[in-house]
Amino acid sequence: MTHAPNSPEARDVAHHLHPYTNAVRHEEIGPLVVDRGEGIYVHDIHGKRYIEAMSGLWSVGVGFSEPRLVEAATRQMSRLPFYHTFGHKAQGPVIDLAEKLVSLAPVPMSKAFFTNSGSEANDTVMKLLRYRANAMGEPKRKKFISRVKAYHGVTLASASLTGLVNNHRSFDLPIEGVLHTTCPHYWREGRPGESEEAFATRCAEDLEALILREGPETICAMFGEPAMGAGGVITPPATYWEKIQAVLAKYGILLVADEVICGFGRTGAFWGSQTYGMKPNVLTCSKQLSSSYLPISAILIDESVYRPIAEESGRIGTLGHGFTAGGHPVAAAVSLENLAIIEERGLVENARTVGAHMQKRLAALADHPLVGEVRGVGLVAAVELVVDKAAKTALDPAGKLGTMVAGFMQEEGVITRAMGEAIAFCPPMIITEAQVDDMIGIFAKTLDRAAASL
Repeated sequence: MTHAPNSPEARDVAHHLHPYTNAVRHEEIGPLVVDRGEGIYVHDIHGKRYIEAMSGLWSVGVGFSEPRLVEAATRQMSRLPFYHTFGHKAQGPVIDLAEKLVSLAPVPMSKAFFTNSGSEANDTVMKLLRYRANAMGEPKRKKFISRVKAYHGVTLASASLTGLVNNHRSFDLPIEGVLHTTCPHYWREGRPGESEEAFATRCAEDLEALILREGPETICAMFGEPAMGAGGVITPPATYWEKIQAVLAKYGILLVADEVICGFGRTGAFWGSQTYGMKPNVLTCSKQLSSSYLPISAILIDESVYRPIAEESGRIGTLGHGFTAGGHPVAAAVSLENLAIIEERGLVENARTVGAHMQKRLAALADHPLVGEVRGVGLVAAVELVVDKAAKTALDPAGKLGTMVAGFMQEEGVITRAMGEAIAFCPPMIITEAQVDDMIGIFAKTLDRAAASL
């Protein structure tokens, strides 16, 4: 595609290396340049309107251009545009936000620690838990367990937790000490005749076998998304988290709940941990914390995690970790207002009720020749595309069919994301049933278009 010289598209191609993008392909086609947004919609620089079916990146919970968030940022920017939290320093918004998050936690938590992204949060947890292990006289307890197809970030450490091949290839990842156990995707991984509960039992047995093989005394913690996000919106089979947590408790291994996508109402409960009965020792959150209006993330730790870390910092004289912008006052102020909006407008309930409508509308497409599986919870879902339903296979190379359908949807005015062959839906939590109908109607149209093109 040829763009006019000095156009935004041409200047982007000339100067900008994009994340999660085929750079060579980008040189050929250039970007979609988004100019403004309101509610569930965004507009490109040519005036075309799109339903943002991914809330940006799973994150704009209250929708685009919410005036209260703009005003909260403006007020705080005028009063105290920046201050740090190093060396016994604090400011009002970060104190208020720490208190608020601890009060909202799904299980009793002791403290909040602030970072700037989900990747930083999960990376920081790995550091803090290594620190804790040393503080407790357990220097061997440094290994972490994640899952195949998990997504926990992109730093060297958090990308190692991530269980997706393209986050590892050519990066020499995962690093030593990060292990991966079975992906809890019943449709893909279940055996013929195996029930969901039996599959969950097998997942727990696989986890226990891994722990015993490595040595229980060497395992520090397991990281898990309540429902897996970027790996394809994989919801756990019945009894999964109950059985996984029983194994962890048996060997004294901590549980870290990655609530970066699930948190703040997305699953129809305030936390995904509540939806699935998880009782984590550590919780990480970001994205919908500020509706991504500003970068911020938080780590919540229980007393069993906090106390050894605190005592070790006393022995050393400091906790030698932190980020310049961690707990930024403007981001904290926006997050507080965002949480107030979620509560006042009943957006958790909206995610539950409108989410049920979205799941029903998508499930109605299950008989389409290109649909292999429909899965999801609350206002997050995925449709796995296939060309052979019995074999559960799509086109070669992998991802070709998903990319095709996502491209057709963008042409028709819906921005989504293809994760391999899985087409994701994660619209802002303000979406209405009528807007869901518009979004799914366009998706159904593009499925027919893709089927015709094959």
